Amino acid sequence: MKKHILYSIIILTLGLVSCKKFLDENNPNSINLGSYFKSQNDFDLAVNGAYAQLRGIYNNRSAWLMGEMRSDNAHYDYTPTDQAVATFSKWAIADFINDGSNIETPAKWDAAYNAISAANTILDHINDVDLAVTSKNQIIGEAKFIRALSYLELVRYFGGVPIYPRAPLSRNETYIARSSAQEVYDFIIADAKDAAEKLAPPSFPQTGRATRGSALTLLGDVYVTTKKYDLAEAVLKQVTQMNYGLMTTYPDVFQLANKNNKESIFEIQFNTGLSTPQANTGGNVYNYLPRMTSTTIITGVNTNTVTAPGGYNTPTQELISDYESGDQRLDATIAVAEGSFNVNDIFTATAVKSVVGYTPPSGKVGRPFAKKFLHAHTIANQTNDNLPIYRYAEVLLLLAESLNEQGGKSAQALPYLNQVRDRAFGAGKGTISTTDQNALRAIILHERRVELAFENKRWIDLVRTGNAITVMNAFGVSQKQRFSYLQAGTYNITQEKLLFPIPTSEIMLNDKLKQNPGY
Repeated sequence: MKKHILYSIIILTLGLVSCKKFLDENNPNSINLGSYFKSQNDFDLAVNGAYAQLRGIYNNRSAWLMGEMRSDNAHYDYTPTDQAVATFSKWAIADFINDGSNIETPAKWDAAYNAISAANTILDHINDVDLAVTSKNQIIGEAKFIRALSYLELVRYFGGVPIYPRAPLSRNETYIARSSAQEVYDFIIADAKDAAEKLAPPSFPQTGRATRGSALTLLGDVYVTTKKYDLAEAVLKQVTQMNYGLMTTYPDVFQLANKNNKESIFEIQFNTGLSTPQANTGGNVYNYLPRMTSTTIITGVNTNTVTAPGGYNTPTQELISDYESGDQRLDATIAVAEGSFNVNDIFTATAVKSVVGYTPPSGKVGRPFAKKFLHAHTIANQTNDNLPIYRYAEVLLLLAESLNEQGGKSAQALPYLNQVRDRAFGAGKGTISTTDQNALRAIILHERRVELAFENKRWIDLVRTGNAITVMNAFGVSQKQRFSYLQAGTYNITQEKLLFPIPTSEIMLNDKLKQNPGY
C-alpha cells in the first residue's frame, strides 16, 4: 500500500521541477524520483498509473462534450430554469459560443498533460534499473503509446501545443511556446513507430494493455489524419494480419462479459469489482439520460438526473435518420425513454422502447438517449463498461478510407467496408458496390458515423474530412428552426471554430502560449 501511495504522489505532483538542496542529509519524507525506481515492479506500478491517467481524458465530460455534442450527433435538453455557469458551459460547446474561459474544456488539456507527464517520468528513468530487454521494451512501448495517444487528443482539439519530450526540470523548461501542429504530429508518429517496434503483437484473450496492434492503429489513424494514405494503408494492413476480428453481432462488442474481446484494439479499463480506494468506474451514461427525478425505469437504479445532471449527449434526429433501414446498430446504440413532462418541465419515464420506427402514443413523449454503454449495474454512475478507443471495425474503415483516397484503389476498399456492413445488415444485405471515389468517400464517412456513434469520433471526423463547416452550419440552421432558445450568434461555424481555444488559465500561467485565432 505504501508503494501505491508513493507512486500516486509522484504522478500527481508530476515531478516537474527540481529543488535546491537545503540539507546534505536526505529528507526521508521527500520523494526522489532518481531513487524511487529500484525494480521492474516499480516500473510496472508506474505504467499502471500512466494508464489510469487516460481515464481523465476519456471518462471526463470534455470527451463527449467536445467529441459528440460539438457535432451533429448530439444536443442537450434545454431547461430555462437552469442557467448555472456549469450548465451554460456545456451548452456553449454544442452551440459554438464557447471561449477560453469555458470551464469544461480545460479538463481535456489537463488530463492529457497528466498522462504525458506520467509517461515521461517512466521514460526519463527507464535506465535507472538494469532490466531484461523484453521487459524494458514493453515498458518503453506502453509509455510511448500513452504519450502519443495523449498528444493526439491535444493536437486534434487545440492544434499545436507545447511538446515535452521529457519531464521539464526548471521553470524555463516548463513554460514553453507551442509547437506547430505538424511538429506535434511528427512527435506522435515517432512515438507510435517506436512503440510498434517494441510492443508484442496481441495475444488472445487480451489483457487491455497496449500492443503492437494498438500502436500501429494509432499510427494509421495519424497517417489518415495527415493525408499520408499510402503509409496508412501499409500499417493498417499489418493490423489485419494480427488475428483481430469483428464480434458476431454489434451488441456483442459492448457486453460486459466481452471486455477486451477480439475486436478490441485498445480500450480504457474500468472495474467496479475492485474495493475502494482502487475501484474505478465509468458512469457517463447517466449524463446521457433525460433529466428526471428517478432513473429506475431505465437503469434499474434510482438516482436523480435533474440534480446530477442529465439531459446531455442526446441523440439528434439527424443521427437517428442517418441509419439505414435494417441497420442493427441503431437499436443497439439508441433507445427511447417514453413518458411525460410535468408543469416544472421535469420528465418522468414510464417505459423504455426501441427507437426503430418509434412513434409516441397519445399523451406520451419519447426522449431518445444513448444506450450503447448502459448495462446492468447496482450502483448509480458505476456501470463497469470499458470505453473503446480503437476497435477493429475502425481499422477496417480507416483502411477503406486510405485506399479510396489514393485514387485508383477504390475497388480495393470495398471488402474492408463491406465486412463492417455485413455485420450490421447481415451477410450480403448491405453490400456497397460503387467504386466512384466521391460517392465512396461519403459512404465511408456515413459508415463511421453510425458504427462509431457516441465513441467521440464524429467531430474529429467532420474536421479532418473537411466537412465540419458545411455540415454544422446546415445543422445549425435546422437547430434554430427547431429550438427557439438558440440565439442568432449560435452555430456560426468558421475556420477558427474547428479548433477549441487554449484554456485561458493556461495562458495566464504561461505567457509564451498564444491563443488560437478567433478567440
